[in-house]
Amino acid sequence: MELDNLIPSRREFLKLGALFSLAGAAPLLALQKARAAVDPDAPVRIGYLPITDATPLLVAHAKGMFEAEGLKSEKPVLLRSWSQLIEAFLSGQINVVHLLSPMTVWARYGSQAPAKVVAWNHVGGSGITVSPDILEPKQLAGKHVAIPFWYSIHNVMLQYLLRENGLTPVSLGATGKPAANEVNLVVMAPADMIPALASKRISGFTAAEPFNAQGEALNVGRVLRFTGDMWRDHACCVVYMHERDLAERPEWSQKVVDAMVKAQLWSQNNREETAHILSKDGEQKYMPFPEPVLRRVLAPEADDWARYAGDGSARRMDEWNEKRIDFQPYPYPSYTEELVKLLQNTLIEGKNDFLPGLDPQFVAQDLVDDRFVKAALEKVGGLTAFGFPESYTRSEVISA
Repeated sequence: MELDNLIPSRREFLKLGALFSLAGAAPLLALQKARAAVDPDAPVRIGYLPITDATPLLVAHAKGMFEAEGLKSEKPVLLRSWSQLIEAFLSGQINVVHLLSPMTVWARYGSQAPAKVVAWNHVGGSGITVSPDILEPKQLAGKHVAIPFWYSIHNVMLQYLLRENGLTPVSLGATGKPAANEVNLVVMAPADMIPALASKRISGFTAAEPFNAQGEALNVGRVLRFTGDMWRDHACCVVYMHERDLAERPEWSQKVVDAMVKAQLWSQNNREETAHILSKDGEQKYMPFPEPVLRRVLAPEADDWARYAGDGSARRMDEWNEKRIDFQPYPYPSYTEELVKLLQNTLIEGKNDFLPGLDPQFVAQDLVDDRFVKAALEKVGGLTAFGFPESYTRSEVISA
């Protein structure tokens, strides 16, 4: 089985590694400083990838929520890779992004990027999709499964599921042959995953929505598990902003987070319209997906949920009041602590020497600045407005 289209993904990972190095980041940070000096009152400039993780940022723009807070905003910029997103962010071309939560750990402690997590974008919203003939995780033994990135919640939760089923995640390269108890993980752009699964070049993939939903719609694969069915109400992408803005433009930063929190609440209560806004059928055409695919994620039919409960892909929907994707913005410290612990026990290629020395409690306090999201939540009625308990602490629940 040849996986020749992994070359661009490997180059992507190497490029990100260069950006997350002192030498690679320095010229970009110098550009950011120069831009800030020339334009100290820069408008909201959002960068995003076409995944549902970006929903609140895009809805806030579409519904004029930034302007309602007294801010100027430009049309969000669609980027095609994480390296493009990071390069534009570090150089100051964009100032608000959604980023994979494990990637923020790498950015801050692997390369000292001067930015912080200010809120969550959503909870859930990811899954593991496999060939239709695979009915349980153990059937992935000896096979190839694609991940979007080493530093991703997708990789973390896939490896957790494999280990809980007696399988060993390995990285053998595109042409490697895993042993009978191993699963070979290969990095692949999500847009390439569905064709690779259809052609049997991989046996499964894990990715953000709507790629799992698209795989279903095309009858290419079936959802084996939703990641939110294993880690209750976990974050996937988070809102990431420059420390310079947080320190030097606190009022502006607060208004950005206020708009984003209101957009989350609106999206939670207007799921079908949100699907339309995001889709290629909407006015802004934020994403290259048809509205029905996005409705599968944001407003799935009751029959779909019943099917997921029956086939075991969503085992805890009633117990956890689970949604395929849901919204609440508060970045619980316990989540960040647990994420660091999981990363320290997850196979990660590339730069990872900083991980063993990280203290989870320190990271939870240092990586996240929750001042703005707490203030924003108070203005909309707190966490209970989102249907979550009114507490800024919780216990993490993870189970295969």
